[in-house]
Amino acid sequence: MLSLSMIVRNEEARLAGCLASVKGLADEMVVVDTGSTDDTIAVAEAAGACVERIDWPGDFAPARNRAMDFLSGDWVLVLDADEQLRPEVIPNLRALMAQPDVLVINLLRYELGAVMAPYSNVSRLFRRHPGIRWSKPYHSMIDDSVEALLELEPQWRIADCSEPAILHDGYRPELLAGTDKAERLRQAMQSELEQRPGDPYASAKLGGLLISDGQHQEAAALLRKALDQDAVQDSERYELLVHLALAVSPSEPGEAVALYRKALTISLDTRITLGARLNLAARLMEQGELEEAINLTRLATQRAPEVALGWYNLGLMQRRRGDISAALQAYERALELDPDNAECHQNDAVARLMGGDIEGARQGFRNAIARLEHQGRGEEAQRLRQNAGQIVKLDVEPIA
Repeated sequence: MLSLSMIVRNEEARLAGCLASVKGLADEMVVVDTGSTDDTIAVAEAAGACVERIDWPGDFAPARNRAMDFLSGDWVLVLDADEQLRPEVIPNLRALMAQPDVLVINLLRYELGAVMAPYSNVSRLFRRHPGIRWSKPYHSMIDDSVEALLELEPQWRIADCSEPAILHDGYRPELLAGTDKAERLRQAMQSELEQRPGDPYASAKLGGLLISDGQHQEAAALLRKALDQDAVQDSERYELLVHLALAVSPSEPGEAVALYRKALTISLDTRITLGARLNLAARLMEQGELEEAINLTRLATQRAPEVALGWYNLGLMQRRRGDISAALQAYERALELDPDNAECHQNDAVARLMGGDIEGARQGFRNAIARLEHQGRGEEAQRLRQNAGQIVKLDVEPIA
């Protein structure tokens, strides 16, 4: 028997979709509400979930631990309201759950709208064992308790689900606008580092925020200190190395390449290491090492063909190599996945122009300009209209 466990507050808009996604797997759905003032509870009950109410304890770890008390299943699946389970993955999950020595099943989560690194590994499906508890601030996880439990009960093992299992839709820019998610994460990580200086998990998260704010030197110092710690898990070490590479890229591109290479030696799923692979390939292309860059990017598109950026980058590299046909094929795949990418339309137009397809180039530039205008990037659209108009006449109608 499997129990779905959720912590929610004011999630009336997204909760129904989440609950519907687990109908084929969950025998019990338990929604713990922490003070909703909208119709969240009614939505949950209408979907057949059992609703419990608790006061918000101030962080997710104690809330998730309290939610475990309401469950009756042998297995536990934990989702947030902005996540959904892919129905295609259910047979695979059932097969893994049937194996008697499996304690935890790591799930691949796909971040909708993410460009560079859409995948993460989350330990959200596990046996309801009294030794498994949630910890860590803000992004709570069971990993520390599982590590301790495996030392006491070594007969258990952790399994990995090889296909994407969870779709997450909570971090797109338009959804984050007006929220304080980033600031709450910053405060939580700073508080954790005050108590545990050099903590790898907190350092990786805070380092990423510092880089996004342009504080590269501060981020690099923080990340180097964390990498010097004795006990760093593989997933944490990978994130620290990638963030450090991002921090030093502007000033030390050679060191960034070495750090990306080191990150890729860590034994993690190829989808998880997609960010390091694509970033390394981009840096190699800048240094003129085109063949290795293409090989890295081609592998990325083979292992994660659903990620548009891999195809777009491959198109840029093939065009630089002079293989216009291969570049156009890559751009086509990228635009199938991300049709609103103005830069891809523009580069596709340039490739078509180089290949002698004047009408195709004209339409590609038009598509790029239209996307830029739709995205509120009027000045860029005007510049492209002027520059492209000097090469092909954009006002010429296609021949019927």
